Amino acid sequence: MKVGIPKELSKQELRVGGTPKTVQRLIKQGFEVLVQSGAGSKANFSDEEYKNAGATIIDTMKELYKQSDIVFKVQPPTGEEVEMMHKGLVTLSYLWPAQNPELLEKLKNKGVNAIAMDAIPRISRAQKMDVLSSMANIAGYRSVIEGANYFGRFLNGQITAAGKVPPAKVLVIGAGVAGLAAIGTAKSLGAIVYAFDTRKEVAEQIESMGGKFLTVDIEEDGATSSGYSKVMSKEFIEAEMALFKKMAGEVDIIITTAQIPGREAPKLILEDHVAEMKPGSVIVDLAASTGGNCVLTKNNEVYTTENGVTIVGKLDQLPTQASELYGNNLCHLLDDMGKAENFNIDMEDDIVSRAMVTYDGKINWPPKPLPVSPKKKVEESKVEIEDPEVTKAEAAKKKAKSTAISLVVIGLFLFLLGKVAPTDFMGHFSVFVLAVFVGWQVIWNVTHALHTPLMSVTNAISGIIIIGGLLQVQNDFSNPMTIIAFFAILVASINIVGGFFVTHRMLKMFKK
Repeated sequence: MKVGIPKELSKQELRVGGTPKTVQRLIKQGFEVLVQSGAGSKANFSDEEYKNAGATIIDTMKELYKQSDIVFKVQPPTGEEVEMMHKGLVTLSYLWPAQNPELLEKLKNKGVNAIAMDAIPRISRAQKMDVLSSMANIAGYRSVIEGANYFGRFLNGQITAAGKVPPAKVLVIGAGVAGLAAIGTAKSLGAIVYAFDTRKEVAEQIESMGGKFLTVDIEEDGATSSGYSKVMSKEFIEAEMALFKKMAGEVDIIITTAQIPGREAPKLILEDHVAEMKPGSVIVDLAASTGGNCVLTKNNEVYTTENGVTIVGKLDQLPTQASELYGNNLCHLLDDMGKAENFNIDMEDDIVSRAMVTYDGKINWPPKPLPVSPKKKVEESKVEIEDPEVTKAEAAKKKAKSTAISLVVIGLFLFLLGKVAPTDFMGHFSVFVLAVFVGWQVIWNVTHALHTPLMSVTNAISGIIIIGGLLQVQNDFSNPMTIIAFFAILVASINIVGGFFVTHRMLKMFKK
């Protein structure tokens, strides 16, 4: 099978669907790779590098589409590109199917099997194919770098002979992948970071990255089963807007990342918010391509408002790094689809069936919701509320009673045995029984977490057993005592070796 990597027609798109490294990976998967001449030039990959990686360079896009069985793209195909496609071709690219019904219709009519990489479901197994996360990570990092560039001052606080510089304050709205990357980057550069998200569950993630979680005094959670945020109530939005207006006058940089799949980006920074910001402040809007979180954002533009606030509506995509990650995501998907040898479009697969938006001449959008395992319901009538103090007291009584019965049984047994056994035997046997009983009680009452450290103690005990066994060994192996002593020495030796091995591994855990 042949995988084709065409040149992106959009002038703003600097990424490419595959890099020389991902070409090598595709070849290992059994594919033959075709690359259009100049496809990677904007991402700093030359035709020579692709050729050295094992790809075949094709001069024209039309010829590449004609020869390819699978096509790796970044941006959705244009009408011109769709005309070049043939029936049965598999394409992997961004498609934004909810916003592009006309494109889906064209792909369906052509018989193209189109996979929307932006529609990969957010489940654990699909993380390695999630292009939204890999690209958002880059965008979050870059938003801080470019925000700092336009801000024109240190992000970290400094005290120098020339004077004191206070640390910059950064507000990150939205704590998804991009937001968390922005929080971590801003914190590492020394800024004071605040973050807001409608999902209460991300508070710990924000704090773990060094940010301070902001919230409003309304008990409403924006989390959904899909992992994205939902549209909040009117009351929540009003409180949210008041919080943003207050913070706008305090912070130096605002980074917005909030987006809702299939809809225009929510408006979070209004004109009066911008008016509150200090001259020289910066807004970096990562949702610019879907309408922007700021009402004044201009997609693919950077400009300064009348009151001196710079609004950034475009970012450097870091095309070399982004293309590498994007290509890896696509290769992971082909891995799941059987590679070249067993390539198969399994519409029963949770990932493929939801990302394959056109298949076999039909539109497969919107997809069926992912099945969620039902939570076990606990019937209130069966739940018994116990007093912990009473429970502990009862357990202690039962334990004491059990111990007393055991001692009585052992004492009775030793008394009866003493009536018939020799005096010397009874002395040794009594010590043995008491040792077993005391040892059992000691080990049984030790917390499981401390069992491993006890291995060093058992090593010492095993050493005593070996000494006792050596004293009992005789040259006569027909003697049962010699056989028992030999067996005791063997088992104790195994215990010592294993004990030292486990203890050594345990100690290594505490070394850096």
